[in-house]
Amino acid sequence: MASGQLSRAEALACSGCRHACHVMLYCGTKSQLFGRLPIRHIILMQMRFDGLLGFPGGFVNPSKETLEAGLSRELLEELGVTLPILVEDHVDSCYAPASSSSSSSSSSSRLITHFYVKKMEEEQIREVERAAASTAADHGQEVLGMVRVPLYTMKGGGGLASFLSHSFVGSARSQLADSLLRFNLVAPEELNKVLTHSLKMNTHTADDLQAALELTEVKMNTHTPPTTCRRL
Repeated sequence: MASGQLSRAEALACSGCRHACHVMLYCGTKSQLFGRLPIRHIILMQMRFDGLLGFPGGFVNPSKETLEAGLSRELLEELGVTLPILVEDHVDSCYAPASSSSSSSSSSSRLITHFYVKKMEEEQIREVERAAASTAADHGQEVLGMVRVPLYTMKGGGGLASFLSHSFVGSARSQLADSLLRFNLVAPEELNKVLTHSLKMNTHTADDLQAALELTEVKMNTHTPPTTCRRL
C-alpha cells in the first residue's frame, strides 16, 4: 500500500483523527463541442469559496454517522439533491498532507480524506447541475459554482491541459488524475502529454503574475492620494 494510504477499516480505527469525504460524479456523453470535439464524459467539480477547485463533500463524524451518510448530507447542502453514496463507491482513504503551518504531528491533529467515485446517468448529472445553482443551501457561499472537467484537447493545448493548470485544493488534482486513469476515462499517454503541457502553462502563468505584480508596484509608487477640500 502506498505511503499515506489506508484501508477503509484502518482509517475508521484511527483514534482522534478528523475525516473528510469527497466524491467525483461523472457520466458518459455522446455530445460534442462545436459539433466536432467529443466531450466523452461529464465530470463535476466545484469552484470553492477560497477560489480553489475541488470535489463536492466535506467533514464527517464517523462516531455519529457512516462515512457515506455524512457525504450524502454534505452533498445535499452543496448540490441541493439527495444522492445515495455506497461503500462500493469508495476509492481510497489516506492521510492528508500535513500543513506547513502545523506544529503538531500527533494523530489527534491528522486529517484522513476519503475519496469516492460515482457513475451516474447523463440526465442525473444535469439535474445535479440545475439543483446546485438553484436550490443548494451553500450555492454562492461555500460553493461558488459547479464546473465540468474538459477531457478534450484543442489546438494550442486548450481543454484538459488548461484545466489542470488551475489551482486545486489539497489532493484534488491528483485524485482527478488518478480517477481518469483508474476508470479509463483518459489514456495514460494522452494524460502524460496533457500534464506536460500544463507544466509549461504554469510557467507562463507565473510570468503573467509577476508582470501584474510589477504593475501594482508602479501604481503604488505613483499614486497620489486625493486632496481633501477644507470647508469654509
